[in-house]
Amino acid sequence: MQLTGRNDEIGELAVALREMTDALWLRMSAIESFAADVAHEIKNPLSSLRSAVETVARISDPEKQRRLIVIIQEDVERLDRLISDISDASRLDAELGRVEFSPTDIAAMLRTLVEIHETTRAPGSPLLVLEFPADQPGRSRPLIVPGIESRLSQVFLNLIANAVSFSPPGGKIRIAAQPDGRAVLVTVEDQGPGIPEDKLTAIFDRFYTERPAGEKFGRHSGLGLSISKQIVEAHRGRIWAENRRDAQGWVGGARFVIRLPGEL
Repeated sequence: MQLTGRNDEIGELAVALREMTDALWLRMSAIESFAADVAHEIKNPLSSLRSAVETVARISDPEKQRRLIVIIQEDVERLDRLISDISDASRLDAELGRVEFSPTDIAAMLRTLVEIHETTRAPGSPLLVLEFPADQPGRSRPLIVPGIESRLSQVFLNLIANAVSFSPPGGKIRIAAQPDGRAVLVTVEDQGPGIPEDKLTAIFDRFYTERPAGEKFGRHSGLGLSISKQIVEAHRGRIWAENRRDAQGWVGGARFVIRLPGEL
């Protein structure tokens, strides 16, 4: 008879130990998978960097040297960005597990983020439009959730930056927040090309990147949406993506939706 089948303290202890062991193996598997992904992602810019450095030392043409130096600078920037995002992702689990949640005003947070964007917005850049329930803008009901303010702010910054990168010049990005039962629902919509239907889930995978047309390769690590999903789920919420469609079914942009419970 297995110890887990006993109906006494020893049986309960055996069950607890098995659950702890299973959780430990899952954690080790996740760490191993993450390490493999990191090694793969770092190898690409390192290979490019090594090739450029080796080549620039062999040639004397100033123009070719200049182009290679540009490649080297871009690869260094890409590695720096990648390592910073990897470091953030690796710290996230530990931080989310030990930091206590506190009441976080989603409406105030969004107003601040939009104000910062609009204050620093370059000519021709997308316009951010913030919407709250129509009866009393931003005050129909306090949009308060328990959470870590800095991390939730990071999620919305990621979504805004993503929407900006895919928006046409002079486009509009609509951000809306409203109560949804005992939760808060936030949507971020852009007027870009939308998301391939078969990638609506994959875009939240680690290191997945869907680049805007004409954007230089390597500007994004592919961790932004994955980190956002991790933060939202740690707050017992949900995040998902969908396409905006008109009456004829044509895609008119992407929509990201976040639902955060208003109570622990």
